[in-house]
Amino acid sequence: MRKNFSKVLFIFMAFVLMISTFNIGANANGGNSQTEVTELPIAQLHGDIELSSNRPTSVIVELNAESIVEAKQKGKKQSKANLKSERNKVINALEKAVNSADVNREYDYVFSGFSVELPANEIMNLLTIPGVKAVYPNVHYTAEVISAEEISAEEFSPAMMESAPFIGANEAWDAGFTGEGVTVAIIDTGVDYTHPDLVHAFGDYKGWDFVGNDNDPQEGAGQYHGTHVAGTVAANGTIKGVAPDATLLGYRVLGPNGGTTEDVVAGIELAVQDGADVMNLSLGNSLNNPDWATSIALDWAMAEGVVAVTSNGNAGPNNWTVGSPGTSREAISVGATQLPYNVYNTSLSTSEGVSYPTAKVMGFPSDEELLALNDEEYEFVYVGLGAVADFEGKDLEGKIALISRGEFAFVDKAINAKNAGAVGAIIFNNVAGEHADVPGMAIPTIKTELADGQKLLAELEAGNNKVTFNSKFGQAVGETMAGFSSRGPVTHTWMIKPDVSAPGVNIVSTFPGNSYAALQGTSMSSPHVAGAAALLLEKHANWGPEDVKSALMNTAVDVIDPATGEAYKHNSQGAGSIRVVEALNTKTLVAPGSHSFGKFVKESGKQVEKQSFKIKNLSDKRKNYSFEVEFAGNPDGIKVMLSNNLKIQPGKSQQVNFKVQIDTSKLAPGYYEGTIHVSDGEQIIDVPTILFVGEPDYPRVTGAFMEKVEEGSYYVGSYLPGGAEVLAYDLYVFNADGTIGGFVDTLGTFENASAPYHEFLWDGTVQGGIELPDGDWVLGIYVEQAGVTEYKAYLVTKE
Repeated sequence: MRKNFSKVLFIFMAFVLMISTFNIGANANGGNSQTEVTELPIAQLHGDIELSSNRPTSVIVELNAESIVEAKQKGKKQSKANLKSERNKVINALEKAVNSADVNREYDYVFSGFSVELPANEIMNLLTIPGVKAVYPNVHYTAEVISAEEISAEEFSPAMMESAPFIGANEAWDAGFTGEGVTVAIIDTGVDYTHPDLVHAFGDYKGWDFVGNDNDPQEGAGQYHGTHVAGTVAANGTIKGVAPDATLLGYRVLGPNGGTTEDVVAGIELAVQDGADVMNLSLGNSLNNPDWATSIALDWAMAEGVVAVTSNGNAGPNNWTVGSPGTSREAISVGATQLPYNVYNTSLSTSEGVSYPTAKVMGFPSDEELLALNDEEYEFVYVGLGAVADFEGKDLEGKIALISRGEFAFVDKAINAKNAGAVGAIIFNNVAGEHADVPGMAIPTIKTELADGQKLLAELEAGNNKVTFNSKFGQAVGETMAGFSSRGPVTHTWMIKPDVSAPGVNIVSTFPGNSYAALQGTSMSSPHVAGAAALLLEKHANWGPEDVKSALMNTAVDVIDPATGEAYKHNSQGAGSIRVVEALNTKTLVAPGSHSFGKFVKESGKQVEKQSFKIKNLSDKRKNYSFEVEFAGNPDGIKVMLSNNLKIQPGKSQQVNFKVQIDTSKLAPGYYEGTIHVSDGEQIIDVPTILFVGEPDYPRVTGAFMEKVEEGSYYVGSYLPGGAEVLAYDLYVFNADGTIGGFVDTLGTFENASAPYHEFLWDGTVQGGIELPDGDWVLGIYVEQAGVTEYKAYLVTKE
């Protein structure tokens, strides 16, 4: 029976197509008689689609016939002609079974299959066709940034491009490595290849536009993301990217409203066929789940020798926020750091006798903009939670926005305030205590605790609506993790993500129209790593993707959290912030560069798991390697059994086998983080590792949706990373002041819903037949899974 839990309002704004897994079961009759049930062979369906609906649904079909690259890696022969024949057999059978099936993309190189749109109630027919291995959702991807600000010619200076020198790119150039001879594919929104800083990088063949289906990957009107990413990789003009002499290819897979799996997979496949050495995918969605078709394509692209680099997502700072394709098993996922910056102390005042002792600087775009607020008096205006709608009808031009914490990201609150004309913001906590600093906010932002926020509200009530600021330099802070950078681990594989980190806050790069802009997001971090990969491949032409990934991870440096003075957790920074010169010159490679031992759920006694890694000695002399393993806090109950030392001849590799033994009776359930130290007497390589005791604490539900199919027909559903043993959907009134009102009805209750999606068809009525009016409502989601219960609420709109 479902229990009552407190309702907390969460606003979820993931831009993904919501689908979930379909389960088939059979019920036996009671009594002594038994009914014999014959199981029909069907392909695997990923995603729980309402199979009774005739709604047009786009899916990706994987075939049993192996792709060209997969077959090659397995030592088998495969040809495009044979794959086309096998694919046509399935397509012909599908078209006979389903008249309205519309095949779009066809794949054969790193993925074997095709994309197709058909009514949802015909998917069962698709699953029974011989030759079909699996069917995947065609999910939505976006190229999101936290903020973007175009820089005018008179404001721009080449010195603003600080991030490439920070990771050591200029030292690599001085050593003769500029990316020459290495081709990098930009799989994005297209690229303005006419930009004077980019024109050198493109030849006659520039790539492909999968949105417009032509050979011109020029960035679309109003788009800029791909051009900015390309500049960070290979600009060579007024500014220089990380690999200024690299060759670029552009693949436009995202239009103004984003794109889908079918075009992303097509872009990956064509980039590999076109001879790319590196590919950058600064795109994503909110799926913390290995992303099926895209993951398969990326894994085989890496196996074929193409270094795949992806952004980790912008949904941090909580754990489990990493999104696809950053969840990929093989691709290099990248988190975002903030370059060293200055910390300021601040005070604010309203009327005499009222003090705000908890006021602190939360974040700011530049020192100059923060200090510009000093010694001026500003009117401040309360805008609630700081959503776009909260600014409607209010004059914020040249004023300060007073905002409450809650429901969505701090950076979005600041961006909304800036867009409304505010020159600064004060964000007060909605619970006791202090909230986090967020470097790189769109406008100067001061934070206070709840009590001081209530004082500010009382001042407004009393008519005291003027505030002054006084900010002074406090201290310099080194490189830090950006608050928006998504954190791991990945559900199901329990892998550490990101793999590495790189600068991603206020990154200046190329912008369409011969311009420049400062953008921030993990989309900006990823191309730093793609450019670094190009430098590594220029020096080490015989290296494969695993070598490049290992070199970047093995030589990364810890990013230190200024709040604790200790390194950020592995799932915040991965192996650390990349350093190009150290990666170029490393004499040892350890692969993989991080480990997850997974979860240990045995209730008593010892559980042992085996792992291994490979050490490659790149030097010209024999090396003697020693190993040490430590877990944070040295907990009793974790024992790692590893060789004491190992001798490896020059130019040779050797596998190292080890075991981890967990005594769950001595360990509290939770997440345990450790490090494997690999030393050759001169260099120490730190390999991050994690494990879980008991069921991991991933969110049981991370989003909800309500989508109109036609009049009187709606899809309602939720995103469930681990599925749900019990699942219920409750509807509540959404009050005008942003709070949850009275209970309306339970729209549906379900059992054994599979990961990662669930959806059902709703007729738009409540309480036995009353039509629910259009408008905003609160959808409460109750989940029971693996002994954990959650109740979350989401704002949805019935149209």
